[in-house]
Amino acid sequence: MPPYRLTEPAVFTFVLIPVLLVIALAWCTVWAWRRAGASPPAARRAGLSATFAAGSWMALTWAAAASGIFRQWDRDPPPFALLVVGVIGVAVTLSFGTIGRQIATQAPLWLLVAIQSFRLPLELAMHGLYERGIMPVQMSYSGRNVDIITGATAVVVALLVKTGRGGRGLVALWNVLGLGLLVNVVVVAILSTPRFSYFGNDHLNVFVTYPPFVWLPAVMVVAALAGHLVIFRALSR
Repeated sequence: MPPYRLTEPAVFTFVLIPVLLVIALAWCTVWAWRRAGASPPAARRAGLSATFAAGSWMALTWAAAASGIFRQWDRDPPPFALLVVGVIGVAVTLSFGTIGRQIATQAPLWLLVAIQSFRLPLELAMHGLYERGIMPVQMSYSGRNVDIITGATAVVVALLVKTGRGGRGLVALWNVLGLGLLVNVVVVAILSTPRFSYFGNDHLNVFVTYPPFVWLPAVMVVAALAGHLVIFRALSR
């Protein structure tokens, strides 16, 4: 693992985007509660609860990565596998719990799509990490990861829906595409870990076991997956 500094733009992106996503979650929670008829204090409590839960998860995963526990690949199961299970569990809980239900019910479709545009700067930062030798090539858009398409098209689709030139069918199509591209990069990332070494020992994915990069799966994959699931809930209204 090459040395790196948090002040590097590509590295700092892995701090900035997760923080902004938590702020967006808190704002959407308060806004959805208010639209549902909750009083301002009740809406603020809901927002604070969401922020506290997200902050606790971020602190836990950062501390675990800093301790080196996710780099213990010889254990059965490896601790990183438990992180993967946790990511899926948090995303599903967020999507199908009270917060997900309220946001899916109250938020407009264009806003739910627009939030996914965070994947555009994320992919640019990931490519920067590949150029620095921190991340393997197959996880960048120079390799097998084309999730940058989701981030770039999210802006376009959100604008079309917001202006009335796109409808539910467009959002459904985009959502299926985005989910498929997300699953693709997650599978590539898992196959790149030392436990599988599918792409060779010189192209291993170990950077996500260090802070702040652990927030790629722990926060940004959670946000992407939960976002797609919430959009499906909104479309089924």
